[in-house]
Amino acid sequence: MTTIAAELQAAARRLADEVRSLAFSEPITHVYHPLDYAWAPHAAYIAAYGRGRKDVVFLGMNPGPFGMTQTGVPFGEVKAVRDFLKIEAPVSRPAREHPERPVQGFACTRAEVSGSRLWGAVAQRWGAAERFFDRHYVANYCPLTFIEASGKNFTPDKLPAEQRAPLEAACDRHLLRLVELLEPTWVIGIGAWAEKRAQKVVGARARIGKILHPSPASPIANNGWAEAAAADLAALGVCPLAGLLQETGPKTQVEKVRRAAGRRASAG
Repeated sequence: MTTIAAELQAAARRLADEVRSLAFSEPITHVYHPLDYAWAPHAAYIAAYGRGRKDVVFLGMNPGPFGMTQTGVPFGEVKAVRDFLKIEAPVSRPAREHPERPVQGFACTRAEVSGSRLWGAVAQRWGAAERFFDRHYVANYCPLTFIEASGKNFTPDKLPAEQRAPLEAACDRHLLRLVELLEPTWVIGIGAWAEKRAQKVVGARARIGKILHPSPASPIANNGWAEAAAADLAALGVCPLAGLLQETGPKTQVEKVRRAAGRRASAG
């Protein structure tokens, strides 16, 4: 393992330590810490794919309930992590678990749609994970999973200011360290909130942009996310997914997402 990967692992350990004692109030009733109970696959992800500087770091928000929450890997839908990233390692359980959101690790059979879309697009474009990670990396800004009493996922952008501030302080420090180690030319937020955090933290150290989030809650993502993300990147002048614009769907669909990307870029 390279010095960079070892430093990334140390930074992730520090982040886990810093956020472990933070308290959150209703509607949040359960907080999961994948960097603790799923440390083994997270450490394996860093060791395998965090071994050198990158051109582009893609930054997500926080773990999805059937992704990183289960596998410890960003956007870590089980099949993608096991079959494409070639990672599988023991996962334990959160200290306090919601009965409707059990952590089953690599035995989880629920699909994380966002992860399926992200890693599916990467697999289609590069074929092998090693080819993608040679110059790219995927990370999450916040390492915590928030769950409401109903079992509904709660995202950190909705936290009240007094609870969000200490969490963001820890996550900002970690993001800055990530950028210092990987020295990317670009940090690309997967969604607007991740982009805003990168803008605040990264400053002039890298160029900042965003792509459409692959969430199934997004109608646009449900109508051709890979093509829309490729168009977003092309509008920025970053083209790692450009091949996905070549007849991956009907020509009218490709043109539609290109126009949509242009409108989003113009709107800032």
